[in-house]
Amino acid sequence: MLQSLQISNYALIDELIMQPSPGLNMITGETGAGKSIMLGAVGLLLGNRADTKVLLFEDKKCVVEGVFDLREYGLRDFFEEQQLDYQDFCIIRREISPSGKSRSFVNDTPVLLEVLRELGSKLMDVHSQHDTLLLAEGTYQLGLVDAYSAAAEDFKVYQQAYRGYRMARKSFEELKKKAFDLQKEADFNQFQLDELSVLSLKSGEQSELESAQELLENAEEIKLRINEMLVLFQDEQFGVLQGMAQIQQGMQALERLAHKFGSLKERFQSVLIELKDLVESLGEEENQVEVDFEKLDEIRDRLSKIYQLQKKHGVGTVEELMAIEAQLADQVFQFQNLDESLAQAEKIFAAAEKTLLESGRKLSTTRRSCFEDFQASLESLLSGLGMENAQIRIESKEINPGPTGMDEVEILFSANKGSQPQAMRKVASGGEFSRLLFAIKYLMADKMSLPTLIFDEIDTGISGEVALQMVKMMKEIAQKHQVICITHLPQVAAKGELHYFVFKDNSSDKTLSKIKLLSQEERVQELAKMIAGSSPSQAAVESAKELLAG
Repeated sequence: MLQSLQISNYALIDELIMQPSPGLNMITGETGAGKSIMLGAVGLLLGNRADTKVLLFEDKKCVVEGVFDLREYGLRDFFEEQQLDYQDFCIIRREISPSGKSRSFVNDTPVLLEVLRELGSKLMDVHSQHDTLLLAEGTYQLGLVDAYSAAAEDFKVYQQAYRGYRMARKSFEELKKKAFDLQKEADFNQFQLDELSVLSLKSGEQSELESAQELLENAEEIKLRINEMLVLFQDEQFGVLQGMAQIQQGMQALERLAHKFGSLKERFQSVLIELKDLVESLGEEENQVEVDFEKLDEIRDRLSKIYQLQKKHGVGTVEELMAIEAQLADQVFQFQNLDESLAQAEKIFAAAEKTLLESGRKLSTTRRSCFEDFQASLESLLSGLGMENAQIRIESKEINPGPTGMDEVEILFSANKGSQPQAMRKVASGGEFSRLLFAIKYLMADKMSLPTLIFDEIDTGISGEVALQMVKMMKEIAQKHQVICITHLPQVAAKGELHYFVFKDNSSDKTLSKIKLLSQEERVQELAKMIAGSSPSQAAVESAKELLAG
């Protein structure tokens, strides 16, 4: 429950601190004094969006902070799921900077807005005029039925089945589309694969073939050139080697004449050895070079096929062609095994659909099991709120499985005897809607296990005995839940454990909204003003005292 609320620099509020009691709290004030502004600030703690328009002073940040007592509400698992530090007294803070940047914190840990929104939904239920609109919507009504029927576990099972069903359906549909696409491409893919497979391509072979082609195309001239060089080297009278032999003899003679020429002789000896090795290598190359036009034609033909396929597929290497071949082989394999894959996917989809329908029907049964009790309980509460002839009926029809189940639920309402219940948006007046909504909140309080309920002028359009009955029911709710009620009725305000008064302060340059916890005497005066106006009579004061004493 809410232990304290602190608001700074929000709308008309400069600084506001409130520490409500665990039971029934009342908030009153003049129209426009800022009661609804407080609800807007509380909405920030619950994850509502905001912008810089909420800033009272544009150069200061807005801060809204609430301290919540979580000891009795079993929220430890939620904190663990969100990787947040759990504390019995949880601090939720929301900051909006002058630049418009919004930040949210839970126990000083930054959190995303959706996390704050989910946590807020477990801490507070805020009635507002928006709830009146929600009450007419099917999804809201279905949520009421689920909470009342304790269908949470069945709904969880259904949601798991629905997720499984959607995944299975998506896989099956994607596979069917893939089958259709592969069917169209199958023959062409097989043709392209055959074109590549017949070549039995090998990595690195293109450069080897191009080198071999170059050698064979120039084989005759290569042999001729090598032979010419060998003649120059090996001629018995004028060959290079013959001349080198003579030079070698001269070097040996020089060394004998002077030892200093030994190094030159050694250098010459190295050159001579290298030269003889070169001549030997030229001879070996000449022997290896063949003039083979048949082999040359084979190489040219293979390279031509490789070049054609490279051009066709827009690549430049054999390795890229091999990658395309592997991809085509995989596509052909998939197509050849598609029937089996499709059958398996369809089987999984059918099983998921069966599970979905079974869990959906079980959820529907749980929901329908509460209809009569829900109708009777709500009618009884409405009767106590001055609507003796109220009738409630719940209509349900089966629909195709969706995120919320297989049921379309509508709560029908009639306030008058002899009138057939109809959709609430068609028949309920403002006061009737307020009483109907309050009766539903009363009925759902324990079902939804919410620590704090806030009622914003839910007593609009009612008075007298009905108002007394409503506040009596509020006190019953407040035995197990914290209740904060914004009201304009003195008979309602008088029953709160604490009474806060919201007022406008015009003493500074800007009009500010402030809140004050009233003492017993101040409560008497405020209730008297609510009864008789700004200058209450002694009779009004006595009436106020009677309301507080009653």
